[in-house]
Amino acid sequence: MANEAKHDQRATRVTSVRSLLQGVSLGTECLVVIYGANIGRKYEMFEDTITIGRDPENTIVLPSDSVSRKHARIERYQEQRFITDLNSTNGTYVNDQPVRPRARLDSGVHIKIGDTIFKYLMGDHVEAAYFEEIYRMMVTDGLTQIANKRALTDFLDKEVARARRYGRNLAVLMLDLDHFKLVNDQYGHLTGDVVLREVAAVIRQRIRREELFARYGGEEFVVVLPETDARGALEFAETLRKMVEAKVITFEGQDIRITVSIGVAQFDPAGHATPEDLIKAADQNLYTAKSRGRNCVHG
Repeated sequence: MANEAKHDQRATRVTSVRSLLQGVSLGTECLVVIYGANIGRKYEMFEDTITIGRDPENTIVLPSDSVSRKHARIERYQEQRFITDLNSTNGTYVNDQPVRPRARLDSGVHIKIGDTIFKYLMGDHVEAAYFEEIYRMMVTDGLTQIANKRALTDFLDKEVARARRYGRNLAVLMLDLDHFKLVNDQYGHLTGDVVLREVAAVIRQRIRREELFARYGGEEFVVVLPETDARGALEFAETLRKMVEAKVITFEGQDIRITVSIGVAQFDPAGHATPEDLIKAADQNLYTAKSRGRNCVHG
């Protein structure tokens, strides 16, 4: 019964997205942009050799300064796809691992070229996989692979309504990476992307199924904690702060440490008329945490 329900849910998602994309047809392979410019754009892969780069003669043109003129090449060899980095300035990555110089592509892998991330899809059911991916992108941040602001809004609307109706506890944490601009300025935006992903991965491992962790925008994140009182939320926030502080992020031979400031807010039916009021309260406490020297929790 559980498998049937899961299948029906997936079929519903695919159907709902299919209605938005009438007339779209796919081959057995494609690249889908999941982060960067033109999110959701599909590149069908009919050719045996596909080149990616900034120059117009490439099969896939990415007009970005972070992309080399001839950045990477994807080739078919004995029914298998391989990607080769063409000595690009910023490198080519498959599932965050550098391509040196070639890597095999399996369906579902992420390919990062400059400031664009593709997802490679292949197989007999690539059309359904594509529709599913488009649906997933509606509620998922392409860079960090956690919930996006749209998913956060939907989740918080429901939890605030439930907390108000049944008098349940609800807490929100607003997190901001300290001095993140300095990371981008010193190491570059590609390294900044890695830092965001790594911090998200550290925090995500502590998030339970009934909670939500979302990217709010830029270097800001939000955690929604249903059934959690003020004391529990502050303790949880301090745990996250320590985890981030202890994390060493290694990328391209550089060891980077980052800290996080956290604002904590407890839902108050009298003071928070809307979910936005609760977010605003957490943001105000975040501002206080940063004004007190950063790398701390306030709530």
